[in-house]
Amino acid sequence: MGQPIKNIVLGISGGIAAYKCAELVRRLSERGCRVKVVMTESAKHFITPLTMQAVSAEPVADSLLDPSAEAAMGHIELAKWADLILVAPASCNILAKMAQGIADDLLTTLLLATPAKVAVAPAMNQQMYAHAATQANLDTLQARGVEIWGPGKGEQACGDIGAGRMLEPLELVEHCLTVSHEPLFAGKTITITAGPTREALDPVRFISNHSSGKMGYAIAQAALSLGAKVNIISGPVAIAPPSHAKVFPIESAEDMLKSAMHLAPQSDIFIGCAAVADYRAATVSHQKIKKQGDEITLTMIKNPDVIAHVAALKAQRPYTVGFAAETQNTSVYAQDKLKNKNLDMICANDVSVQGLGFNANNNALNLYWPDDNLNLPATSKQQLAMQLLHALAKRLK
Repeated sequence: MGQPIKNIVLGISGGIAAYKCAELVRRLSERGCRVKVVMTESAKHFITPLTMQAVSAEPVADSLLDPSAEAAMGHIELAKWADLILVAPASCNILAKMAQGIADDLLTTLLLATPAKVAVAPAMNQQMYAHAATQANLDTLQARGVEIWGPGKGEQACGDIGAGRMLEPLELVEHCLTVSHEPLFAGKTITITAGPTREALDPVRFISNHSSGKMGYAIAQAALSLGAKVNIISGPVAIAPPSHAKVFPIESAEDMLKSAMHLAPQSDIFIGCAAVADYRAATVSHQKIKKQGDEITLTMIKNPDVIAHVAALKAQRPYTVGFAAETQNTSVYAQDKLKNKNLDMICANDVSVQGLGFNANNNALNLYWPDDNLNLPATSKQQLAMQLLHALAKRLK
């Protein structure tokens, strides 16, 4: 699984989300990480160095030319010490400085001087996040190997609603614990289907399922962390996709099939994590279906099997991974699907288990290949996604 992250430098820039950093440090410490905090001048307007020193049990660094630091070169010492530098919150200002290589304070100098993995958790007004300059800066940082964690969507301190919220502390903890130094999929393209499909009945009604997309999006984030170029074919979900994954939004199973057949030949690995409806209405009403008594009869017809179509490609076929969400006989059904659909690998999970699977933050998987299997016990979907991709990388060696 790569070298575990133990020494973390948390760089706090100016933004209201800085108040969450005390909780973030506390949660990281609970999980055995040692955290040292670096603050910009503007960050100290939102949370005090004394607070951060208390929760980290380490002196807070905020000056580039600190005479108390060893040989007055504290930034070099911190740069060598860190396994990971996380900038959270990462304001649009510090993202711009990082993209341009500006080093005018301790944090920005440290970011240039470190060989450690660097991650940022953007936090800003939704208009500032959407601005072309901010997006260009994020693209630049991503191309240099900086991990982009978030942002989330929702109501912001200014009252706006949209993308720009810093991820919650526990979400950032999961990212810190699953980040890898190994670019296992560098140069590879991974396409992932995620979320539910919706099959229309009329202009206002549809048939769907409880898939939240969390597992597929976690796999996408892990794949980005491991160096892959990532496409997500996503059904309607309420979560923000990982930054710099290319998202192809769809509604129905037929929509998903079209995107899949377009992207699969361009991909090295195709992972079908979406919960695709097996059936759709034979006829979709152009008007809202009105009440017609105590009963109504709908005729359903079979949807195309997206993952089977990908696995059946003769030319430019990617390594094809399916998912089997079952409520009984999980192992039997999963291995039948592996064989019948000509998959290279299948990931089976029992969605009847309380707290696992659909809409949950945790999951457990059994991985099957034609000649082997591997059990991945229950854990967070972020950690599970990283374990899954490491197991996949080992098979592809």
